Amino acid sequence: MYEITEWVKKELKENAEQEYREFHKSLVPGLETLLGVRIPKLREIAKKAAKEGYWEYVREADLTVYEEMMIRGMMIGYGKLSASQQREELEAFVPRINNWAVCDSCCTTYKFMKKDQQEWFSFLLPYLESQREYEIRFAVVCMLDFFINEDFILPVLDALKNLRQEAYYVKMAAAWALSVCYVKFPKQTEPLFAEGVLDDFTHNKALQKIRESYRVSKEEKERLRLYVRPAAGAAAQRRN
Repeated sequence: MYEITEWVKKELKENAEQEYREFHKSLVPGLETLLGVRIPKLREIAKKAAKEGYWEYVREADLTVYEEMMIRGMMIGYGKLSASQQREELEAFVPRINNWAVCDSCCTTYKFMKKDQQEWFSFLLPYLESQREYEIRFAVVCMLDFFINEDFILPVLDALKNLRQEAYYVKMAAAWALSVCYVKFPKQTEPLFAEGVLDDFTHNKALQKIRESYRVSKEEKERLRLYVRPAAGAAAQRRN
C-alpha cells in the first residue's frame, strides 16, 4: 500500500464521528459504507492527497467507502492536471457516482470549468442524454455551479428545458438550477414558467425554491405564485 493511501485511511479513521455518521446517513438514502467524516476535513485530506500522491491514491482508493469515493472525486479538482487529464479523470469517475452528496460535493471542486467554458459545456452535454441518474445530475450541478452567467444562461436554460428524465435527484437538481437562473437572470428564466414547458414536479419545485430566496422581492414572489400548478408532484418531498 502506498504511503499516501495509508495516511488517508489513518486520517479518516481518526476524524470519524459516530453521531455525524448517523446524521449523514439520514440525508443520503441507502448509504451504509460511511465513517462519519465531515466535508471540510475531507476537502483537507483530498487537497493533500492530490498534491502528494494523486496517481498513487487513484490506484488504491477503496471506492466502496463513501469518504474514499468523495476524496477520489474531489482530487480531480485539486490535482495539478492538464485539461485532457481532467477530462479523462471525470470520464472515469462520473459513472461511479452513486448518490447526490458525492455528486454535489465533488462538482464544486471542478473550478477549472470556469476556463475554456465552451469546451467544458460541450463536455457536459452528452451526460444529459445518459440513462444514469447521477451522470445527469453531475452535468446539471456543474452547469449550476459554473455556467449560470451572461454567456451561458440561454444554453443552460435550453438544456434544463429539454431534460426528459423522471429520476428524483435529476429533477431536484434541475429545480435548484432553475431557481438560481431566475435569481441571476429573471427576464430570461421566467418565460419557462409562463410557457409551461417543464414537468409538474420540476416546475413547482423551482418556483418554491425561488419564492424561498431572500434575493427575490415580495412583489416577484406574488407574481410567480400565479404560475404554481395545483396537484403537481407533491408526493416527493424528500430532502436532497
